[in-house]
This record gives sequence, C-alpha cells and structure tokens, in this order.
Amino acid sequence: MGVSVSGWRLARAVSTCGQLGVVSGTAIDVVLSRTLQLGDPGGHFRRALAAFPLREAAERILRKHFIEGGKPAGSPFRPIPMVGHQPSRETEELVIAANFSAIHLAKEGHDGWVGLNLLEKIQPPTLAALFGAMLAGVDVVLMGAGIPRQIPGMLDRFAAGEPAEHRLDVTGGTAPVTMRLDPADHGITGPLHRPMFLPVVSSHVLALTLARKASGRVDGFIVEGPVAGGHNAPPRGTMQLNESGEPVYGERDKIDPEAFVKLGLPFWLAGGRAHAGSLADAMACGARGIQVGTAFALCRESGFDPALKSRIIESLRNDSLEIRTSAAASPTGFPFKVAQVAGTVAEPAVYQARRRVCDMGVLREIYQKSDGSVGYRCASEPVDDYVAKGGDAADCEGRLCLCNALCASAGVPQVRNGEEEACLVTLGDDLAEIRGLLGDRDEYTAEDVIRHLRG
Repeated sequence: MGVSVSGWRLARAVSTCGQLGVVSGTAIDVVLSRTLQLGDPGGHFRRALAAFPLREAAERILRKHFIEGGKPAGSPFRPIPMVGHQPSRETEELVIAANFSAIHLAKEGHDGWVGLNLLEKIQPPTLAALFGAMLAGVDVVLMGAGIPRQIPGMLDRFAAGEPAEHRLDVTGGTAPVTMRLDPADHGITGPLHRPMFLPVVSSHVLALTLARKASGRVDGFIVEGPVAGGHNAPPRGTMQLNESGEPVYGERDKIDPEAFVKLGLPFWLAGGRAHAGSLADAMACGARGIQVGTAFALCRESGFDPALKSRIIESLRNDSLEIRTSAAASPTGFPFKVAQVAGTVAEPAVYQARRRVCDMGVLREIYQKSDGSVGYRCASEPVDDYVAKGGDAADCEGRLCLCNALCASAGVPQVRNGEEEACLVTLGDDLAEIRGLLGDRDEYTAEDVIRHLRG
C-alpha cells in the first residue's frame, strides 16, 4: 500500500492477530533515512539497527543519517542516491538495512507471519531488498506490477547462502544488464530461511506461466481484480477509456476462481474484499483466503500521516470521497487508483502548481542510449529532460510524481523553498465497509478489521 502505509506497525498488528501482516517495501530506504533525520521518534529504527547483523554498515548509516532531536522544522531532507544498476556499497547497505529493519520491527516480540511486498516495476533495489528481508526472517514475499519470473530463483540462491543475479528490463536494450549480490561480500556466509513466494496476478494464464516457467518454486498467488487500490493490471486487449478518462474493464478481466483451483496451488482473492462475507465467499470458491488493503489503510496502525488520515475519514463521512482509476497518473504506464482528496496532487490546481522534478527516481524506466550505455528516465520528470532522453512528450501528460507524493502521504514529505511536497492518496473502490467499521467512532484498529472480516 503506497509508501509505508502498510508499514511495520500495521504489519505487526495484523500478524499478532494471527494473519499475514505485509510490509510495503516501496521506497523503504527513503523512509528509513528520513525517519532517522527526524530524530527517529520512539527510537524504533535505531533499535532495529542495533540488531542488524552488518554491524559496520549499521554504524555508517547512523552516522550519516541520524540527527539527534531531528532536523530543523521546515528544512529539507538530505537526499539519498537513486538506486541504479551499479549501486554504491553505501546505497546497497541502506536498502538492505531498511528492509531488515522494517521486517525485524514487524516480527518483534511474537511468532506471527510477516511478508514483504515489492513491485516488479522497481527492479534495481530488489536484490538488496530481498536479502535484507531474509536476514530478518521474512516469511512471505509478494510481488506485483509485472511478471516476477526471476524472484523465486533469487530466494533459492540467498537461502543457500549463494550469490544471486537479477537481469533488468531495459527499454530498447540489446545486451543484458545484470545486477549481482553476494551475501559473502557483506560477511554473511550461512544459509537463510527461504520465504514463500506469492506473485500478484490478474489472470490464470499469467499464473500458469509463472508456475511453469519461473526460476524457482512459486508457492501460490494473490489474485487481484481492478477495484483494488494502488497499481492495477491494464485491461486485456487494447486499453479503452470511458468519458471520465478511466480504463474500461470487461468480461475478459473478471477473475475466474475455478481456473485457479485447477492450477493446484493456494490462492488468495484480492480487490473489493472488505465486506464481512467475503472471506467465506472466497473459501467457498476454493481460495485459501483473501487479501485486504483499503480497510487497513485507514485503521489506527497504518502509516498514513495522521492529519491526512483524518481528512480522508472526514471525506468518507460526508460522502465526498471519490476514487478514480487514472490511466495517466503512474509513470509506469499501469492504471493507478487516485483518491480525490482536497489539497493533494489529485486536484488540478495543486498538480499545475507543482514544479516537475524527479529527485527520488524510484519508478524510473531503464533504457538503452544510442551509444549502447544504460540511462534512466521518468515520464514524471521535466518534459524537456524526458524528451532529451528519447522519450515522447505525450507520455508526460497527466503524470504524477508518485515517489514524492506518496512519501508525503506517509508523513515524510520533501521540503523545497520552504514548502512541503503535496501528497497523494491511493485507495480501492470498496469504501462502504469503512463507513461501517467507523460507525460513530473517529478511528478503528487493525484488530477491528480482522474481527469484521472473520465475522
């Protein structure tokens, strides 16, 4: 769920209730760095880093990023390097430590299961993210936004204490670009626990392909429909838009549980599953259970900035919250759910007022330059820069800087010229159940959601 909305606190709360709590791994290195720069309120990340097995790396990270008492109010965060295909040792260590820390904190003090969710579209940090999470004993790895065929093999290699490689997708590339991470280079020589791997899919055809052709064992599937929040799979066939500019999904996009039953692997249904009977309905169709995001995104333990969360809940109460599936918002090209919340970049005036800047680069596209070298570009960066890198100016129309906006939603907005980055809210279409969970209260908990789902 976005950046840090499904953070370690929410994952821990769900896990201690006997369910699978999942940490969002997107931009988690940025979250670690910025939290340390805020003085690490509560000391949680410093506690996790004290348990980090790469001791010298932990000390380097604290020296560089931690600010006692926090940075001055209104001052910008010190940026961290973008993760590329040849990351520095320092950058790699920060990604490893961030993923370790989040999983460690989510698993602290109990024996419940904790998962890590990554996006296939964000490839350069993947090796370091998996390694860091496995150092913390992550139980499940989930991955969507693409076809994550290589991930099971990476898990197998790290579990055996061996180096793993990741071949990156390069637009226009003719020669392979491969990243490599050797645990021994970081002083880790023994085997690690191999987590389950659950790719997020929208069709049984993709699931069958992964089950047969992935680089290692696939343990099951998260089967997600287009009403889910965040990134959605594009409609099958040629994408058509309705009068509101939203992708049109049809019969071919409907989930067929029977087809997944025939695959013979466990699966969980996702997207619009927050109503009380959904779990029973899914299990009656042969699913192992359900995945729920939006209902948890607004609970007490979620990582939304508290003031923003209150505004979202108020919009829910007065029935003014609208969710749109934007075909343009994400620079990945995937449809993306955008909640129309006042003061966010979903408002045209806020979007137009923001100067286009790409200084995080989480969702950058890797492309091959005319001289054969590798470059990076993003359809949300300044249009002239994107075009100079061989991009089409038309691809920039309506693109949002998800990286900066979602970090702002998690309470760690960058500050430029004394002004904070505007945030962005992504939620699924299923909002009616949240009103029921709230009732007359101002908030509800993760445990309330689980009780509701289990009846």
